[in-house]
Amino acid sequence: MTFSVSVVVRGYELDVQGHLNQAVYLQYAEHARWELLRAAGIAQEKLIAAGIGPVVLENTIKYFRELRGGDEVTISCEFEWAAGKIFRMHQQIRKLDGTVSAEVSVTGGVLDLTERKLVAEPAERFRALAERPDLLGL
Repeated sequence: MTFSVSVVVRGYELDVQGHLNQAVYLQYAEHARWELLRAAGIAQEKLIAAGIGPVVLENTIKYFRELRGGDEVTISCEFEWAAGKIFRMHQQIRKLDGTVSAEVSVTGGVLDLTERKLVAEPAERFRALAERPDLLGL
């Protein structure tokens, strides 16, 4: 299942060329991931109480079209689950007209906050906490 949130590009996020600063794309992607977890019923407090937290192990961004101040975009998130300690997320940042501005590929895991190590089977940890596991593709 693909989940998405909307954001309006703000003036203070622009670089000297007048388009969205490259680092802000990562912030938009991160915001969308946290909103997805929240919509699925996994608030940060619930993660902390369970002694775990999601971590990003790798980000790759492909830029296609610039974004300018006032542009409204949607940021999508879709999990790709596999066996083992990691998962992948695929994200697109799109203008309202459907133009893809950027694609973000994320490799992540779930960190045991006491042991400081990745947990096995992160999908099962998320499924156990989620009120809406379907939003997570589970």
